[in-house]
Amino acid sequence: MRTRLDRQAQAAVLFLLGATVLHAGLTDLHLRYVKAGLRPLLLLAGAVLIATAGATVWYEWRARAGGGRAGAASGHREPRISWLLALPVLALILVAPPALGSYSASHTGTALQKPLGFPELPAAGPLRMGVGEYAARAVYDEGRRLRDRPLTLTGFLTVDRSGRPYLVRMTLNCCAADAQPIKVALTGDLPPVLQPDTWLEVSGRYTPRRTEDPVNAGPVPYFEVAATKPVPAPRDPYENWNG
Repeated sequence: MRTRLDRQAQAAVLFLLGATVLHAGLTDLHLRYVKAGLRPLLLLAGAVLIATAGATVWYEWRARAGGGRAGAASGHREPRISWLLALPVLALILVAPPALGSYSASHTGTALQKPLGFPELPAAGPLRMGVGEYAARAVYDEGRRLRDRPLTLTGFLTVDRSGRPYLVRMTLNCCAADAQPIKVALTGDLPPVLQPDTWLEVSGRYTPRRTEDPVNAGPVPYFEVAATKPVPAPRDPYENWNG
């Protein structure tokens, strides 16, 4: 029967989708789609999908056992085009999209907002901090605790239409669909060739200089670069800064 074949296809698609979700949740792949804190929900969703697929197969087996040989024979004559529904799920398994990068950042305004407060920093010495924390402290805290201190930031490069380079990290509220960039404009000793989407570790100092994001006129601080070093993309390409 066509209905039985459809149930087989449904079970296969549910199983593949559940296996894909579980695979993403058990590896770092899920960090390209959702915040790290949502990993338990992904694992639960994958398990539920696989259990549903198993229940569908069991129900189909019971229906076949009760329908006799005639039902089984007629089922083999039905078209199998419904199995093509599994192809999009297989594509998700075999081809994982990259994290959002310079194209999204250059077409989206900075998401920098004033935080509720700032965590305490060491009184002296070099600091390694996120792009979002640097931007928030530079704009909304006037660079206090950052002045005259060696700083290190890590992010990917993007360049606006005027050629101005930015160091960027994307932030998530929930998932990649709502990702927004936080940008820091770069000045100082920059590489001669600026390749968008290149991940860099930049060392330098705070500068009070600021500009406006050309997309939404949001505040963008500058960073005075003294040295740059290409680095691999981090395990979690997105950054969370809430203050």
